[in-house]
Amino acid sequence: MIEIIPAMDLIDGRCVRLSQGDYSKKTIYSENPLEIATMYEAHGVQRLHLVDLDGAKAGKIINHRILEKIATRTSITIDFGGGLKGDDDLRIAFECGAQMVTGGSIAVKNPASFQKWIDRYGEQAIILGADCRKGKIAVAGWIEDTELEVASFIDSWRKRGISKVICTDIAKDGMMGGANLDLYREIIRSNPDIYLIASGGVGSVSDVERLAEANIPAVIVGKALYEGKISLQQIAKFLC
Repeated sequence: MIEIIPAMDLIDGRCVRLSQGDYSKKTIYSENPLEIATMYEAHGVQRLHLVDLDGAKAGKIINHRILEKIATRTSITIDFGGGLKGDDDLRIAFECGAQMVTGGSIAVKNPASFQKWIDRYGEQAIILGADCRKGKIAVAGWIEDTELEVASFIDSWRKRGISKVICTDIAKDGMMGGANLDLYREIIRSNPDIYLIASGGVGSVSDVERLAEANIPAVIVGKALYEGKISLQQIAKFLC
């Protein structure tokens, strides 16, 4: 059974979605993130992927009050990412109610600090963000490209204690044209012990089912939920 994790991306305290990571292609879906989170919880959702897009761009946590509001007024398990560049950012995220945090840029730009996070908080609390464009890691809110191959990047951190990875194919993100199955199959083949969370491109329940058939452990769904391409009733069978 594949785990479905709704995504909530934040800009200026509002729920938004970008297309292919482009901040100029922003759609606002709700002025009230707590209302959306409460609706998810009422339909059995137990986990939320909360992303501070303002923080990702600024290089520091910005929307932590939204995190705190959702964490204190729902029982949803939150994994939080975006703008986590230093120990203070991490402290704020956990103090505001995140049970897990995702680090992407820091794993590239400051690997020593990211290693300290893993050693201090453990593999269940620290998730590796391995977002890629054309098979290579992109950082800083997907604005900066690197020459790091995604599969080898994940493998290097698996050897250093990471067990959970969120991998977004940026070209697919927000397009709802189907997930990059070849990418995720290759990652699983290279790193069979990783709990891989696929992200980007899911536009229908069939897309989710194809990922499940490929033995991908989990998937993040965002725009398809907001636009009604996938209903909360449809995904209920996947919710544990």
